Amino acid sequence: MTSWPQNPLIYEINTWVWLGQLSKQHGRHVTLADVPEQQWDAIGRMGFDAVWLMGVWERSPLGIRVANENAALLEEFRRVLPDFTEADNVGSPYCVRRYKVDLHLGGPEGLARAREALSRRGMRLILDYVPNHVALDHPAVAEHPDFFIRGSHEDLEQDPASFFEVNGQVIARGRDPNFPAWPDVAQVNAFSEGFRTAITDTVASIAAQCDGMRCDMAMLMMTDIFRRTWGLRASGAPDIEFWPQIIGAVRQRHPDVLFIAEAYWDLEAALQEQGFDYCYDKRLYDRLEHEGASTIRMHLTAGLDYQRRLVRFIENHDEPRAAATLQPEARHAAAAIVSMTLPGARLMHQGQFEGRQTRIPVFLARGPDETENTEVRQFYERLLRGLDLADGLRGEWSLCEATGWPDNQSCENLLTWTWRNEDRMSLIVVNYADSASQGMVKLPWPHLSGTGWRLQDPIAGTKFDRSGHDMQENGLYVDVPPWGTHFLQFVPVAEAVEAEAATIR
Repeated sequence: MTSWPQNPLIYEINTWVWLGQLSKQHGRHVTLADVPEQQWDAIGRMGFDAVWLMGVWERSPLGIRVANENAALLEEFRRVLPDFTEADNVGSPYCVRRYKVDLHLGGPEGLARAREALSRRGMRLILDYVPNHVALDHPAVAEHPDFFIRGSHEDLEQDPASFFEVNGQVIARGRDPNFPAWPDVAQVNAFSEGFRTAITDTVASIAAQCDGMRCDMAMLMMTDIFRRTWGLRASGAPDIEFWPQIIGAVRQRHPDVLFIAEAYWDLEAALQEQGFDYCYDKRLYDRLEHEGASTIRMHLTAGLDYQRRLVRFIENHDEPRAAATLQPEARHAAAAIVSMTLPGARLMHQGQFEGRQTRIPVFLARGPDETENTEVRQFYERLLRGLDLADGLRGEWSLCEATGWPDNQSCENLLTWTWRNEDRMSLIVVNYADSASQGMVKLPWPHLSGTGWRLQDPIAGTKFDRSGHDMQENGLYVDVPPWGTHFLQFVPVAEAVEAEAATIR
């Protein structure tokens, strides 16, 4: 990660949908090769360190046909798009036919131009890698059936939903062990040495086109998980785990490429040990969605080395829209501030800024028309401005204690932490509850005494002057409304007054 900043801020874009929106706006077919410069400028101004162009690889024609025969998927498509037609289904980006940029999106040359445009603005490019499966019509299915989990004709006859036949060979459809097989993909054999050798070259080719890759359902390739899923159908497990072998080999060619694991089942630490730079923090997402401050605080007591390598988010292409599930809007804002001010990578999703409420299935080329929520956009603009003023919240992070009184323990609803990067200091306080909460926040900075401090909140637009001695001795008293927040940046009062005077002059 030598070329990556601490706690990178990542923006996920649904590439096909985004380019379709730009094409409609500009009255021409826009590809990655000719995205208007002002679009890249707008993303750059928001302070992102990287853009994840989700879904650039060539999609499967057979996968499209399979999806158009799936009644449940069609029902979902029509719920999202009442005027849905089959042309709107362009196939799943996780049903990859070839790891070559789809020509509709601009092909490899278009991707190279997009990467260069991002680089000029100091941003990096992240792409997808889907390790567990490929499209049914991927060339390797016919050319190298030994790369895949195999079955018998009896398996096919008894369970056609889990197996298919190509050139007389019966191959398993891809699956997560907790769900039925996916009908549009073929299951690779993670234990096949031939497959591992071939896929190393594929992953290296992806790494040559980007600065990082998000690895779909990464835990499915771990030896214990794969053995549990496929049992005797898989050949004997190699001595080395899949990910250390692949990541190690790719890093020999591309030392700075970043690996991000989509991870579930509390396997984040294990995947970090296997070489991933970052893993999804799905547990935090679930707690922000369904739980309260106490379990979130417990989550944040984990070791800092572990937390620095998590990806925090409140929505992505797999999850419901935050604006739809985190209600009222103040709760949405509170969850956003939590996810955006913790150590680790921070992920924001296309449409999150505008308060979009409809999750777009990844198969679709377009989403519904939705009115932008002005208040949500303005909140995110203030939040991103606050992050910029706080130097991106890089440096030293500390979880803080908030105490109450015998007759008032509402402090249990408060989530509090600080950042310090040399002379830049910030305190985040989030009341993750639907009632007002009060408490005394103990600050970790021993140098506060002897100075008067101005606490400025760029999100709320408020400011408070406080005694450094009082804060150091007693803590900082806070009284926070339901789902309320403080994003307080500490500046010596004298320095703040001088800055204000200079502005007036």
